[in-house]
Amino acid sequence: MKFEETYLNDNILDALWDMHFDECTPIQEKCIPEILDYRDIIGVAQTGTGKTAAYLLPILSMLDDGGYPKDAINCVIMSPTRELAQQIDQALQGFGYYLEDISNVAVYGGNDGNRYDQEMKSLKMGANVVIATPGRLISHIRMGNVDLSKVGFFVLDEADRMLDMGFYEDILQIAKHMPEKRQTIMFSATMPEKIQTLAKTLQHDPVEIKIAVSKPAEKIQQSAYICYDSQKIGIIKHLFKQNQLKRVIIFSGKKDKVKNVAHELLKLKINCGQMHSDLSQEERNEVMYSFKAGMIDVLVATDIVARGIDIDDISMVINYDVPGDSEDYIHRIGRTARADRDGVAITFVSDKDIYKFKEIEKFLGTTISKNILPEGLGEAPEYKATGKRKTKGAGKRRSYSGKKKTNKSKRPQTNKGKDGNGSKPDKSKKTQIKD
Repeated sequence: MKFEETYLNDNILDALWDMHFDECTPIQEKCIPEILDYRDIIGVAQTGTGKTAAYLLPILSMLDDGGYPKDAINCVIMSPTRELAQQIDQALQGFGYYLEDISNVAVYGGNDGNRYDQEMKSLKMGANVVIATPGRLISHIRMGNVDLSKVGFFVLDEADRMLDMGFYEDILQIAKHMPEKRQTIMFSATMPEKIQTLAKTLQHDPVEIKIAVSKPAEKIQQSAYICYDSQKIGIIKHLFKQNQLKRVIIFSGKKDKVKNVAHELLKLKINCGQMHSDLSQEERNEVMYSFKAGMIDVLVATDIVARGIDIDDISMVINYDVPGDSEDYIHRIGRTARADRDGVAITFVSDKDIYKFKEIEKFLGTTISKNILPEGLGEAPEYKATGKRKTKGAGKRRSYSGKKKTNKSKRPQTNKGKDGNGSKPDKSKKTQIKD
């Protein structure tokens, strides 16, 4: 199903169009209509299935349509960790780009006093959407900083993980400060007895939605190099000196890294192109045409502009850095081994990304083969996760209040619903939103 076929409002659809998001993932297709129909939801879905967008999009759409109290907290999203809270906050910033009157704040521990004061101010002013870890929100409730009496949406993301961390009583305590009449949306990777009990306590006649996650194609030969950031260019040089590599995509989450890798490949006389947000649309189209036509052997790209790549003969995918989550990993390496071909996927795992990569292995239910570093690059870090991943830019946030983009996207206007006959988006830009 396309997002155009849902009843999300035009401001949300415009943001999705700008981000080149066209098709719903299965969890989004099932959840969005139910949430828009004011139903409670319990979704059984792994991280990486697109569940964040499955609840954020309809909630933001409904808030933007109006009918909810002004200058009040309308939605509370609970997260087990500050890392997930930050990810939800960042996703909300993108989806809510055109929402002039919707404000949000992320509330989590591990910060200095200045951060706490900023949270307190935003909460007292009535940020429309609050994303919070349980302990931090309880702290604000006890200090009298937050009024939850007008909350219309209560979301528990990774509910099973919150219960494993001992937040059961905290969640019940937070819920007591909210109206009985609200939508409660829960997502959990599993359905243990405690989750079922929590659902019966907090929800009314919930719709249960279960989604199975696709795994990488069996023909993809997956491996990884455990390395320091300073060793990655050396590994790139080794791979391309050892083999006549063609039809290769190298992914990185940062445009500066894309430019650096492309520069090093050009020094090696490798015929490559680069795709990132600093290029104009015309330049991106030209690079993509050259790559599809075989005039470029290697494409170095960020995730955002590389969405929608649909080429069947990619022989190798290199993850210059570890993707943000399991579904992004599957999405990246799924560019190879198409049309019954074999493919290779290599990931560079820095010492700072070991935790993330171990989470991907856990999600896949397998141990990915580790390669020995090329001679002359020194020792590799020990493959041991010493702590949880750190998210750059922690504590930074934007407020949407007063932010209105004057030149809106040129998304074709269509009739909503499956029978709409309006113009459709360019299929070459088709992609899905993942967590």
